[in-house]
Amino acid sequence: MEKIKDLLTTGEAAEICSVSQQTIIRCFDSGRLEGFRIPGSRFRRIPRESLIKFMRENHMPLNNVETGKRKILIVDDDDEIVELMVDVLSRDGRFEIKTASSGYDAGIMTEQFRPDLVILDYMLPDINGNIVCRAIRRNRQLQNIRIIIVSGVVNAGEIKDLLDAGAEEFIRKPFDIVELVEKISRALQL
Repeated sequence: MEKIKDLLTTGEAAEICSVSQQTIIRCFDSGRLEGFRIPGSRFRRIPRESLIKFMRENHMPLNNVETGKRKILIVDDDDEIVELMVDVLSRDGRFEIKTASSGYDAGIMTEQFRPDLVILDYMLPDINGNIVCRAIRRNRQLQNIRIIIVSGVVNAGEIKDLLDAGAEEFIRKPFDIVELVEKISRALQL
């Protein structure tokens, strides 16, 4: 099975979860499964992230969801670091990668690409990483995105603030690429 779409019908969600379509509809209508109705119709649509969250909460196996590559957005204005990460993660084979070099671009790419994980530089040219973290965490449709902050100029108090803002991990520059891949694997439960 190839990677599931970003937006699913109740029938597609039922097939992925190995339950009846009626079960999915009941969970949707009761609010246990987040999604939306198509304006002017009775049709329901379920975002991929909502289905994954629902499956995790209900201890359903993610086999049918996790067959595709995981999406990673790298947000950093240092071209050499971005090139290194893209090279290593592309060769790994488990990831689809996009990049952004500013907080503004990161916001647009996060909405369009819907990454599973964001590798986020703390010191971007236009904004600090903790503000980007908070913006992602405030958007209910983006709450399942994992965030790893990378930076060379952060003290212990700032690291705590970043983790409080919603980052799962922090890694100090210059970093060991093997350690970064391990943190990515841990954050995505690979």
